[in-house]
Amino acid sequence: MPTVVTVGSALLDRIYPVTNLPEPDGGAFARDEQLAVGGVAANVAAGLSTLGRETGVVSRVGRDDDGDRVLADLRERGIDALRVKRGEERSSYTMILRDDDGERMIIAGGESIPKLRLDENDIDYCREADAVFTSAYAPDPAVSALVEAAQEDGGFPPIVFDLAGPLAELEGRGTQKETIDDLLSVVDCFVSSEVPIESYLGCTGREAAAELRERGVSRAALTQGEDGALLLDGEEIVEVPAFGVDAVDTTGAGDAFSAGLVDSWVLDGKAAAKAGRFAAAVAAENCLGAGARGGLPTRETVESRLSLF
Repeated sequence: MPTVVTVGSALLDRIYPVTNLPEPDGGAFARDEQLAVGGVAANVAAGLSTLGRETGVVSRVGRDDDGDRVLADLRERGIDALRVKRGEERSSYTMILRDDDGERMIIAGGESIPKLRLDENDIDYCREADAVFTSAYAPDPAVSALVEAAQEDGGFPPIVFDLAGPLAELEGRGTQKETIDDLLSVVDCFVSSEVPIESYLGCTGREAAAELRERGVSRAALTQGEDGALLLDGEEIVEVPAFGVDAVDTTGAGDAFSAGLVDSWVLDGKAAAKAGRFAAAVAAENCLGAGARGGLPTRETVESRLSLF
């Protein structure tokens, strides 16, 4: 059985290096089209696998070439894909516009991920892991099933939840606000960047960390881009600086950070400051390669970077 099970999106990224990120009613020129496998759940599983963890993914793809490619990539990385379902719909995908500074815009499409549902075998699969990761990009019925299982089973593994997008972006295809509210009572670690957490709580930074604590969350990580991250650990709020790197591509940086956090904070039980620093190093290394997984580091690479600071 995998040490970590990730639940949610495994899909194909269509990446377009562009001259500029377009403004409303504006345009841009795409210099190229590149294909890569992505999706939050698959990216986090890939990051953990590269760090040496046994991982498995619960997801859904279509019976098409994109679905074949997603499954092949998971298997090549040694990730258990037995719980990836297949349907007749088109596989989900993203279109990623990336400028020369590594900044990007992401547009999602396809039908397979919104149709993901968890059956009893999926829940049992998660129950046998040491940790379960999911995100707000997983459809609401799937996250609701995990919340219900955790509420009913006091021995359910720790759940790490990433509020991956703002609430307006999740409407109709991701986790609903009411499910996120219910999840706060069972989540072991709540992860978010600034835009999503502000859409949910109406605040960011230390104020958001304090609000999460008031709502019963004991551990949280709020990422702030180049300004690093804040980690809530009980009554303590820890500042974690980011590593300065010449980023090639920031796509997947948040997923890499989540993988590092699951590895160091949830599984290894390191102190918040050390766990956050480890996760920041994983994210920084990933930004040195193109694509959502272009620079995913091994444990040795991360430890080498940490030894320099």
